[in-house]
Formats: sequence, structure tokens, C-alpha cells
Amino acid sequence: MSDFGRKGLGDQLQEKVTPDSQKSTTDKVGESASGLYDRAAGAVQPEENKSATQKLGDTTRSGHDDASQQGNSLLDTAKDTANQAGNYVSDTINSLTGNKK
Repeated sequence: MSDFGRKGLGDQLQEKVTPDSQKSTTDKVGESASGLYDRAAGAVQPEENKSATQKLGDTTRSGHDDASQQGNSLLDTAKDTANQAGNYVSDTINSLTGNKK
């Protein structure tokens, strides 16, 4: 079970195991936006207020994230995540419309 307003582990797993070729543009953009929100929510939610499953999900994701971000401030991490999400959305739209950078 996920904390209020957070993405559940089942949802996160389903997004990861579903090939991009089976996802619509709307699905990809939605996953990117909800992932960005979930990362920001996880970063500002105190550890003592997280459920065990949410702690597990956040820990697993943080281990997967770029290790160089560990020394960054929360604001820098949020900026990096927003930039990555924006690039992902842009790249996805460009690949689907045939536009090149």
C-alpha cells in the first residue's frame, strides 16, 4: 500500500516491466509526470512518516538513481529530476512525430 498521493510499488513495477513499445504517448508522458511528482514527494516526506513499503520503494529508486546526485541539495535534485523529465517528454514526442533535435 502506498502513502497518500504517492505511487504504489505495484504501479511502479508495472510501469517498469511494460515495454515502451506497448505504451501510448499519453502513458509515457503520464508516467514521466507522475514519477517526477513521486520523487519530489518522497524527497520532502520525512522518513518517519513513510510506510514500510514506501520507504522500500524510495530506497530502491534512490539506489537506482545517479549516484552523483547524492551530494546535491534537495533543490538541485528536484531541478535535475525536472530537467530529466522534460528531456524524456521532449525526446518521446520527437521520436513519435519524427522530429530530430
